Amino acid sequence: MNYQKTINACFIGYIVQAIVNNFAPLLFLTFQRQYEIPLSWITLLVTINFLIQLLVDLLSVKFLDRIGYRTALIAAHIFASAGLLSLTILPDIIPGHFLGLLLSVCIYALGGGLLEVLLSPVVEACPTDNKEKAMSLLHSFYCWGHMAVVLISTLFFTAFGIENWKFAAWFWAMIPTVNGLLFANAPIAPLIEEGHEAMSFRQLASSGLFWLFFLMMFCSGASEQAVSQWASTFAEQGLGISKTMGDLAGPMSFALFMGTARTLYGKYGERIHLTHCMIGSGILCVISYLCISLIPNPVIGLMGCALCGFSVGIMWPGTFSIASKAMPTGGTALFAMLALGGDLGCSGGPTLAGFISSLSGDNLRLGILSAVFFPILLTAGVIAIQKKRPAS
Repeated sequence: MNYQKTINACFIGYIVQAIVNNFAPLLFLTFQRQYEIPLSWITLLVTINFLIQLLVDLLSVKFLDRIGYRTALIAAHIFASAGLLSLTILPDIIPGHFLGLLLSVCIYALGGGLLEVLLSPVVEACPTDNKEKAMSLLHSFYCWGHMAVVLISTLFFTAFGIENWKFAAWFWAMIPTVNGLLFANAPIAPLIEEGHEAMSFRQLASSGLFWLFFLMMFCSGASEQAVSQWASTFAEQGLGISKTMGDLAGPMSFALFMGTARTLYGKYGERIHLTHCMIGSGILCVISYLCISLIPNPVIGLMGCALCGFSVGIMWPGTFSIASKAMPTGGTALFAMLALGGDLGCSGGPTLAGFISSLSGDNLRLGILSAVFFPILLTAGVIAIQKKRPAS
């Protein structure tokens, strides 16, 4: 059976998740102006999106195996498409506007949360020559999707005016609609080999090895977002550009280098052991943190951000690959809980950096320096795994 159609649909699935997470924030100031809603309320939408995706990570352990991966994948794309379309409808028909925005975000956040849990195990289950390469390439599509959403949307707003943002939302909603149809007919391989039983959450929770992987995923998300969240600030300072251009240049360069790292491993991964690559990436990540926080040159800071994007690229998909090989009967519970750990890290990293920065008189460099122990911990975790098992 040919699973290339399935793998391609999973690639597009990560583009869908990038749309879900990155399109609406481009419109926050437009929402504030058009609907006369306080910006503090609108930024709450990011928090709600994140919390719902965390909740889906947690609850999916209970229901995904019952309803089946195909049903869940189609539902995820329906939620994503419906939420994006709702952005153009509900705020105009619900009094106060904000509740309409909130409901729309809740709908597409359900889709984003499901995709985070589903896509990696579906690709892992597909019979491929090198699963680590496939996993890395899969996760690169989130980076390319992120860049595409920002670039195409910005070009559209420049050409046709941001007041016509609803047309852009309709365009982006077409992608999950089409991809959901692809999944309806794509073959889905079983995650657990026949004759084996998937581990329960209780069995996972009693394994020290699982908690090591959970910590590694937390550190992966934290290492990435502690710098990514501040990339636009370094772009503004380093290049002397406006905030709007900084928002483009900083996060875009970070996503470009992160996507490049994942694509390179996806193409040449058979030439290097994954654990060796992750240890090297962890060391490179520590160096990037030190460049950002200790060298008082904004251009070096911006280059450090790009280097950080490259170094963290393999961490998230690499941890998935190592964990699935070490715990082959982990099943849905393993992937769901690892996604939860990673998402918690994505929140914890920037929170720590921001907290330390505030305590030190808004010293952003000191805040980022405080988060350097995340890549150090991750590297230590990979070394511990390597000592237990041969490099793979």
